[in-house]
Amino acid sequence: MNCAARIVGEQTKWTIPQADFPNPAFYEREKPTLIRMKSVIALLQFTTILPLGKPADFDAFAKHSWIYPLAGYVTGFLAALPAILAAVLDFNNSMVIAALTIALSLFLSGGNHFDGLLDFGDGLMAHGSSEKRIRAMTDRTTGAGALALGMVTLLLTFAALSSLPAAGIAAAIITAEVCGKMIMGLSSALGKPFHEGIHHYIYTLSKRRFAVYTILLALPLLLFIPVKPALWGIVSAVLTFAGLALLAKKLFGGVNGDVTGAGNEIGKMIVCLVFAVLASA
Repeated sequence: MNCAARIVGEQTKWTIPQADFPNPAFYEREKPTLIRMKSVIALLQFTTILPLGKPADFDAFAKHSWIYPLAGYVTGFLAALPAILAAVLDFNNSMVIAALTIALSLFLSGGNHFDGLLDFGDGLMAHGSSEKRIRAMTDRTTGAGALALGMVTLLLTFAALSSLPAAGIAAAIITAEVCGKMIMGLSSALGKPFHEGIHHYIYTLSKRRFAVYTILLALPLLLFIPVKPALWGIVSAVLTFAGLALLAKKLFGGVNGDVTGAGNEIGKMIVCLVFAVLASA
């Protein structure tokens, strides 16, 4: 690098020709990579209990909420470990494998999405106006509606997974986790909120086009999961979101974090059922 010196008083100041510096566009090209990395860390800290160091800037994720499915790939592969190990060891007790898989899936999320499912169940089963349903959904108590919907969801998910061999359970839970998070991404982009909260904050920072991005991010499933169940899993998840969004608009006037979390859990159940039905066909 060529440097030029000039004397100012008793000090020598060095100047470097501007042309020798990298083009500022070089740094601009680097920023998106850093943003994406911060976004992924913030996403995983928001959706899992994985120890990932100091808290990342939440806005880094909220401004890129279409990346939700990335968390599904992580939790899906981790939840699939019992099934993968069972397939390697030729362990064929599908009921035990299914139970371990579901337990690990709940543990990895810290039960946060399942908590949303329970709250949604209370609002779903409540009688009366939208205001009464919202109060039932957002209060701190766990009612009969929460227990009923939670039990039904877990039982159907368990029944679906336990009907599959170990390799099928692994494929199903990976697809279910990715598709469940895809539903959360669709909710962030298209689910108009009915009050202030985390969902409202993410929604205001999201764009409608994020709905397309989050679906595209689920398509790599087709590269390593059998195409037919993976494709039908993605389609069923999109339909699940559409139905849930319409139901939430009718009952509550919109979407909140509880509805979004419920979409994740219900979507996972639907995808697992799709795998079970196609396996038995």
